[in-house]
Amino acid sequence: MEFEKYPFEKLNELLEDLEPPPDLPPFTLTIGEPQFETPEPIQEELKRRSSLLNRYPKTAGEPILRDAVAGFVERRFDIQLEPPELVLTFGTREALFNLPQFIIAEGKRRRMAFTNPFYQIYEGAAKAAGADILYLDLLKERGFKPQITPQLEDVDLVIINFPNNPTASVMEIEELQEWVEAALEYDFVLLNDECYSEIYNHRPPPSLLQAAQRVGNREFRNILVANSISKRSSAPGLRSGFIAGDRRILERYQRFRTYVGCAAPLPLQYAAVVGWRDESHVQINRERYRRNMELAREILGVEIPEATFYLWLEVGDDLEFTRRLYREYGMKVLPGSFMGRNGAGAGFVRVALVYGEEKTEEALRRLKEALRGF
Repeated sequence: MEFEKYPFEKLNELLEDLEPPPDLPPFTLTIGEPQFETPEPIQEELKRRSSLLNRYPKTAGEPILRDAVAGFVERRFDIQLEPPELVLTFGTREALFNLPQFIIAEGKRRRMAFTNPFYQIYEGAAKAAGADILYLDLLKERGFKPQITPQLEDVDLVIINFPNNPTASVMEIEELQEWVEAALEYDFVLLNDECYSEIYNHRPPPSLLQAAQRVGNREFRNILVANSISKRSSAPGLRSGFIAGDRRILERYQRFRTYVGCAAPLPLQYAAVVGWRDESHVQINRERYRRNMELAREILGVEIPEATFYLWLEVGDDLEFTRRLYREYGMKVLPGSFMGRNGAGAGFVRVALVYGEEKTEEALRRLKEALRGF
């Protein structure tokens, strides 16, 4: 079983022979890790609950956390989840790795599809499951949205990711409805990774669960979503996420998880409750990212995305641009070709605008100068 190097390892290799300018403060705009402080109430609850480290956590999670997550889903998407329709996870990365293995093991086709370019954990999950891969290319001429094709008849699991990482494209609910109908027609499990659903500029992006209800699939048959507290609360270290949707799948997956050993420590669970229950800090974060995007529009003159904190910039030769940007301007970005296969993502770079306004403005002005001369 051979796994591809992670994009960040490839980036280190790409830049290893270069030295950045010693007189310029460095900027790392590669990773989608919020650089704002985790809200103080979350931190205080974590400290207050530290004595609970002497207890084993349950795989299913504490009821208070389940209620907090279900409350978020109801407030945000107007969906009331039944208990079997929700599984708490240790962030979403672990679930996006082991859930596909579980589904492929129960499937008949041993084939998995996902959007391309992509979050690399999807590919790792497919390889770990021994599944064939169908790449759903996200092309500029189609607005970086995947097409439904007859090839999906031979797939057990499809992972889409909207709002999208890395392209920042967003699907309208009517488009998501088409995917729900395809999942029912071709009988594959459809999972939308919705981890960027709370980082948006104007309109809140829809959930795949809402699309399912709109086509009359109120039991979410073949439909799953993943979401996390990491981006919305600047708290990736809490590792609080969930999978929601089809109870027929999730009841069995919950049992499977007792063998995986990914239960979140109790202090983290109680701290996460504070984050999931509160929306005021999320609005503050959203405004910060919105201002960063406004700066990108003003300085770079680019059309900014409706969601995520990424810019997906077309630069031509993404590898050479990345090297030049680091060598001459002391800035790291992620080449799109490191995030895709078969040419998908080539010619673009992903820029994560995760700093405060002052640093973001300085970084964007350097980026503008680099783009002008490339």
